[in-house]
Amino acid sequence: MNYPFARRMNQIPRSFVREILKVTEHPDIISFAGGLPNPHSFPVDAIKDATSKVLTEEGENVLQYSTTEGYGPLRELIAGRYGLHGLDVDADEILITNGSQQCLDLVGKVFLDQHDGVVMEKPTYLAAIQAFGLYEPQFYSVPLMEDGVDTMALENLLSAKKIKLFYSVTSFQNPTGITYSADKRKEVAEILTEHDTILVEDNPYGEIRFIGEDISPIKSHLPDSILFGTFSKIVSPGMRMGWIVAPSKIMENLITAKQASDLHSNYFTQRVVYQYLQDNDVDTHIQKIRELYKSQRDQMVQSIKDYLPGEVEYTKPEGGMFLWVTLPEGMSSLELFEYAIKEKVAFVPGDAFYTDHPHHNTMRLNFSNSSKEEIVEGMQRLGNAIEKMQTDN
Repeated sequence: MNYPFARRMNQIPRSFVREILKVTEHPDIISFAGGLPNPHSFPVDAIKDATSKVLTEEGENVLQYSTTEGYGPLRELIAGRYGLHGLDVDADEILITNGSQQCLDLVGKVFLDQHDGVVMEKPTYLAAIQAFGLYEPQFYSVPLMEDGVDTMALENLLSAKKIKLFYSVTSFQNPTGITYSADKRKEVAEILTEHDTILVEDNPYGEIRFIGEDISPIKSHLPDSILFGTFSKIVSPGMRMGWIVAPSKIMENLITAKQASDLHSNYFTQRVVYQYLQDNDVDTHIQKIRELYKSQRDQMVQSIKDYLPGEVEYTKPEGGMFLWVTLPEGMSSLELFEYAIKEKVAFVPGDAFYTDHPHHNTMRLNFSNSSKEEIVEGMQRLGNAIEKMQTDN
């Protein structure tokens, strides 16, 4: 039968990373491909205790339907944590979601019509391309510099085109690991106040800073913007618990769109997460994650120096889970991937992170989900793959 699929489905590729992960399932392969938190950081026993407590004390209630906005005390807690970081947020401005990916989908539903302009960083988070792409917008891109987006390019683009949304990952960006400086954040806010463009600021990694001082989100300078957050990186990704912070007029439409999708996010999980946060010092837990990831990041940076060619360039993230490698001009990371798999090491070729004119000699490496020993061995294998590819070419 010829199934009459919606036209939009022809525009959306499958997730590049998910397809790569199928290739890397073999236990002999060391994978720097997935964007996975380290499972050793998951608070298994504490979550077990929280789950038992919630079921014992309020079993019937927590297994019932709930409100679309999410559990009130959990939203109050999130708002309070923003207050500690200098951002004034009301609990009514927070919508609990099924991870950050639903945040992207809901914003796309609420704002995007076919051919609407969306500005993305270059390179950008590939799942955002996929989520927004379903609504068939016109993508534009602005390059990233060491301290954030190229603001001159952003200003020129917003002046020349009608742009609805600017999507940005401002701290320890996926895929590059780049962080916007405090000055760059203020500059972006000033530019956007002059245009009818809404900032969509994704901040899944903000609390995983292991070098330097925390920087407030752009939203602290731009109250009308949208901000995403998640528990996936500081508690557990499997619990699929994120949130959107947005002004009341936007929130009304986000709630309506969410009701059309799933009525509300998993209420039981919300209660477990809240109980965990009530009974445990999450900041102590986050500090352990930071220390673990810093040691892994440092090992990867050192291993790049030790085992990859000297002309290879790479970012040095101050937090998060990724760094970005630029190979010598003319080398293809897609071609290198084939050599790397033969050496039993994997990464994500950079092509997947661009909406236009990809830089073919780039790649993303994840350091959070590999031991230091695996990082050393994996980078040795990657160095061998590069050497063999250069010899063959």
